[in-house]
Amino acid sequence: MGDTAVLALNSLLRAASIQDHAEALDLATAALRAAKGPGAELVTAHHTRVVALLKLDRFDDALRAIAEGGDALGNACLFEKAYALYKTGDLEAAETVLRDAGVVGKGRRAGRGLKHVAGQVAYRAEKFEQAAAIYRELAADEDGANQGEENDLRINLAATNAQLEWQGRGWAVPEQEKQPGREDSEAFETSYNAACGCISRGDFAKAAVFLKRSRDLCEATEELNEDEKKAELVPIIVQQVYVLMKLGKLDEAAALQNSLGLDDISDSSTKVVARTNALVLQAGSNPYLTQRLAKSLSEGKGNNRLFEYQSSVLRRNKYVLDLQVQKFHGVEKSTSRILSKETVPAISNSKCDLGVLGAAAACQLQAGREALRQILPLLETRPDDVGLLLTVIQLYVQFQNPAPAINLLEAFFKRLKAATTPDHADVRFAPGLVALAVSLYRTQGRHSAIRNELAKAAAHWQGKTGHAASGPGTSLLREAGIELLRSSHPADLAAAGEAFSHLIAAQPDDRIAKAGLVASFATTDFSKTQPYLDTLPSVEDLTRGVDVGALLDAGVAAAPTAAQAQQARGKKRSLDEAEEAGKEKQQQQPAAKKRRKRKLPKSYDPDKKPDPERWLPLRDRSSYRPKGKKGKKRAAEATQGGVVREEETLELAGGAGSVKVEKALAAGGGGGKKKKKGKK
Repeated sequence: MGDTAVLALNSLLRAASIQDHAEALDLATAALRAAKGPGAELVTAHHTRVVALLKLDRFDDALRAIAEGGDALGNACLFEKAYALYKTGDLEAAETVLRDAGVVGKGRRAGRGLKHVAGQVAYRAEKFEQAAAIYRELAADEDGANQGEENDLRINLAATNAQLEWQGRGWAVPEQEKQPGREDSEAFETSYNAACGCISRGDFAKAAVFLKRSRDLCEATEELNEDEKKAELVPIIVQQVYVLMKLGKLDEAAALQNSLGLDDISDSSTKVVARTNALVLQAGSNPYLTQRLAKSLSEGKGNNRLFEYQSSVLRRNKYVLDLQVQKFHGVEKSTSRILSKETVPAISNSKCDLGVLGAAAACQLQAGREALRQILPLLETRPDDVGLLLTVIQLYVQFQNPAPAINLLEAFFKRLKAATTPDHADVRFAPGLVALAVSLYRTQGRHSAIRNELAKAAAHWQGKTGHAASGPGTSLLREAGIELLRSSHPADLAAAGEAFSHLIAAQPDDRIAKAGLVASFATTDFSKTQPYLDTLPSVEDLTRGVDVGALLDAGVAAAPTAAQAQQARGKKRSLDEAEEAGKEKQQQQPAAKKRRKRKLPKSYDPDKKPDPERWLPLRDRSSYRPKGKKGKKRAAEATQGGVVREEETLELAGGAGSVKVEKALAAGGGGGKKKKKGKK
């Protein structure tokens, strides 16, 4: 009886298509209950039951059914098991199933479904490079176009590229896939993904255009009912609110945000983003209320959880709100605890943001020299905190004192070099830190130090397998080669040639790399330049339309050196400051009274000669006559108007010469006699 029921079920499944998945589940369950022994027909019934459970979104029940069916069912349901694990959020187990299934390379058509699941699992696990490689492999297979997957693959690949940009790994996205094409405006899904790619690159104006296009296409489509349209419009509107805020159109963003019903959003991750936008729009009104509401935001679970870059932004917003409500100790303690778990100095944006926020909490949002005074001791206890180091360097640069900043950065480089591990070396020659060192050296005009730094960084990234083609050192190799070409030293030119050779191997169509290679080996090894000479424009094409005579008449304009430019900026700043200070002083002082025109006295006679002694003080004039006994005595002793004393000449003994002495006055009167003292 049981075998007859199983055979009847198999015959029904082969002859008909059941759209009611609940009915299919009931029939499969009934057949399994009626079956008496194992067999191929029983495996088919189990398989039907598993598929019906998946169609009904009962993923946990589907996994239990696969486990109950034994090894034979497990081998037959690899796709269903991997998909169920993916939907329940158990990504590690799903990756194990896919690895055991051998989903690698260009497999057969039977393995195409597993590759789609592998792409989704890698995307949800934030392994976006792996997901992009799988989607490119599927798109390159001719079977994809035959099965109508071309549009879906383009949508998934665009979403993966946008995630790579948000993750800070834009170098992994080919240049031809970065800029959106005309086909991206044909459907609202592709327009939405193109807008996300523009947002990840900071091109918000273009993102606004694609979001409007996506919204219009979604509202006009006839393939969705009204409820489905509302569900699809929610993430589009949420992104529009964010773009409008970044463009500074806060009123439009607030109006669009108010049109959303936050309680009606079903997707938890989209709801978190929408609520975050709302909190940002009202953050300036009451930071204490905003901070309390931000604490209630959840990152979700399973496949509805936020991606890492979204979680880092949400965490950063919460710390910023804590700083606004003066929870300095909590922010400093929390950020320090997270960064202490890192065994290698973290250079990701999320970790550097934590270092900056910790520095802001340590100085309690102070600025200037007071902030630097409080942060410097903290740097001694946390020398591997890159965000804190960058904060200190930025403060020194603001004070126009780059020398201590360079010393701190070089000391950090020495500690990384002493570690001698590959991860520390990657941090040492991270493009951002190398660019910072080059910028600081350029402020002091240290061009040899710039070339040495770029040469060492280029040698590091050239030595790493695969990084020259798609690693973070690609842009660094190009800049290092260009800078090394400015030197006339043979070793620098050879290093520049090696850098451009790696770039050409990674990107054969890079004309800048070809020109740099030709310039590097033109004087040393001409044979290496011959394969690229025909691909470069000729000198005649480059100089066509250039008036050489006018250039010669105008002369050569020499750019000012860094020291001269800094000195000129200092002079201009001092003049501006003096002018501003003069204006402020003039504004503070009261308006000067209008001076009256002086009038000549009525007794003024222009023909009468004025007294030449009128500018002398009264006591120094010849007409001055002091009053009183002491005054008459001083007047008598004075030369002008006084008694002229007689002089006489006395001859010295022995013929030694003569001297003039004052002639003694004649004795007279009793004025010279002294009164005798005695008893009265």
